[in-house]
Amino acid sequence: MSSVFDLIVRGGTVVSSSGQVRADVGVVGTSIQSVGDLSGESAREQIDADGLHVLPGMIDTQVHFREPGLTHKEDIAHGSLAAVMGGVTTYFEMPNTDPPTTTRDALADKLERANQTSWANYAFFIGASETNVDELASLEMLPGTPGIKIFAGSSTGTLLVEDEQLLRQVFQNGIRPCPIHSEDEARLRERKKLISDEPHVREHPFIRDAEAARLCTERMIRLSRETGRPVHILHVSTLDELPLLREAKLQGLNVTCEVTPQHLTFNSDDYESLGTKLQMNPPVRAEEHRLALWDALDKDLFDVFGSDHAPHTLDEKAQPYPKSPSGMPGVQTILPALLDFHSQSKLTLEKIVRMSSERPAELYGVARKGRVAEGYDADLAIVDLRAAFTVEGRWFKSKCGWSPFEGRALTGRPVHTVVCGRVVVKDGEPNRPYEGRRVEFNWK
Repeated sequence: MSSVFDLIVRGGTVVSSSGQVRADVGVVGTSIQSVGDLSGESAREQIDADGLHVLPGMIDTQVHFREPGLTHKEDIAHGSLAAVMGGVTTYFEMPNTDPPTTTRDALADKLERANQTSWANYAFFIGASETNVDELASLEMLPGTPGIKIFAGSSTGTLLVEDEQLLRQVFQNGIRPCPIHSEDEARLRERKKLISDEPHVREHPFIRDAEAARLCTERMIRLSRETGRPVHILHVSTLDELPLLREAKLQGLNVTCEVTPQHLTFNSDDYESLGTKLQMNPPVRAEEHRLALWDALDKDLFDVFGSDHAPHTLDEKAQPYPKSPSGMPGVQTILPALLDFHSQSKLTLEKIVRMSSERPAELYGVARKGRVAEGYDADLAIVDLRAAFTVEGRWFKSKCGWSPFEGRALTGRPVHTVVCGRVVVKDGEPNRPYEGRRVEFNWK
């Protein structure tokens, strides 16, 4: 007698970093029970994936969902819905909320909020600060956190760890990889004095220049070498940082790094048409930097893709530079943007899966996620590589309601999204809410 699955995804092409295979995926409860030929098996629910590709759901390790305190521009419900609409089934949220996530109570509050409203699986970073440095080793092991985030350069929010001795203490208090916003704060302060009398957002990469990023990344690598603490450099934006990162890896240091679709897609010429919608920290820069990032990506320097989803309202963005806040939404467009790169033969599906799912799970010690394989959680992004579409405002689920990708023609998009065995997006539309679960980690 054949077994009964809760869900079978039939006839799709399953993708991993090692290749592609046509197979059915059988799900029982929240887990994948079988990958293979299930033609003789029955299921309570089925998805016809003929002609589609079955990817492990993306793990986006850098989002800002603004809850609590800044929910006029985003919240967990809207941000996580945007995530699953874009094939992201797991997210790690950043601590620069109001209040910042620097204590056990603040983490517990976020976890409870997500338990009530999150469409995707969730975890929340603890923010390093001068007030919690002695507690970080215990805080990073709390359930529901991927570890400690360091803002070495100021961005949105009040979290900033600038002093070198304090940074060293942060590095020495814990063992898990530290994601780092890497810009040199002292240089940023000096550069702000150079703003013109009639400032325009095109000055943003001049004020927050490549040297600010290079100086800080060099410093983080040095402290990592000194203390042995793994570091993860977020949203690398400059050609100047690339030799430092490459050399650190050649030396066997525990240094990893991230690149965003924004920095791979846009250059500083786009400030003329997009204005402050393109303003983010670190900035979108000149074409030579964008091309250097692509060259580094081709040579496998980067470990993961991240969206740095950091929404603000259009009214906030409409303020004259530099009063306009830095950041843009991205969690719904990250996988479509990567699939579009694939359609242009710039990325293989295998590399997308490795950097979007497998490597994030390895880097942060995520339990049972990142692969379409037996025993793993049934988190799936089922995509149509041939689907050509124009990014339109009515598609956006983020509370901010806009994107720098709006109006762009892309090829490749998620059709169905499965979170812990439940079909939360079906035929491109929200299907079943609030199925996300707290991420479990293998660290002890």
